[in-house]
Amino acid sequence: MQTDQAVAWRGKNAVDADGDKIGTVEEIFYDTQSNRPEWIGIGTGFFGTKRVLVPVEGASVRDDGICVAYPKNQVKDSPDIDGDEISSETENELYRYYGISGGSSYGSGGYDTTDVVDDETSRGTTDQALTRSEEELAVGTQQQEAGRVRLRKWVETEPVAMDVQLQRETARVVREPIDSPVEGGVDAFGDEEVEVSLREERPVVEKQVVAKERVGIETQTETRNETIRDDVRKEHVEIEGDDDLERR
Repeated sequence: MQTDQAVAWRGKNAVDADGDKIGTVEEIFYDTQSNRPEWIGIGTGFFGTKRVLVPVEGASVRDDGICVAYPKNQVKDSPDIDGDEISSETENELYRYYGISGGSSYGSGGYDTTDVVDDETSRGTTDQALTRSEEELAVGTQQQEAGRVRLRKWVETEPVAMDVQLQRETARVVREPIDSPVEGGVDAFGDEEVEVSLREERPVVEKQVVAKERVGIETQTETRNETIRDDVRKEHVEIEGDDDLERR
């Protein structure tokens, strides 16, 4: 793995073998003695506020980004690296965390993130170089309340009319001719009454509560595109003085 190849990984997504995104490649740490890239600096968390390191060894380029040889959870829980150099204590801690030894495969001359070129003359003059920086726009998302939906029920009274059939008994006189002797003769005459009860139906009303409908609220997610615009600053470097140097 050449340093310029690894440096080209900057800005690409870092994923594990399952394709789960870990973060974004921010820096490549190389061994200052061998000039070999050894560690990948990955920005994780919200807006990449945390930088973690994972070994370059075993990493490969895929369509979805740089695939590292360690699972997402292990990489994201590795020690947080804030600076652009790795101290020997941090180096040993990373060796232990990833279960690797600090042998010949991993140099012992220290690590930093300065760009490396193979030209010997260029390496000899790095102390007289300028570092050019520029701002990059990083856009993330966060949840916020966009409104409220409330269900409320209340009771109102409304008139209801319903027809019902009612039965009522009535009386009528029925006469039937009889032609037969009466027992007792003259003594059979006397006063007598017959009383008949008449019945009728009356309406009886009772109420019962019946469940008619269940009303609830469910949420659904809609996706929309929004363009975020802002101004970023970029440093430029120009060369003055030596025409031959400018041509080179």
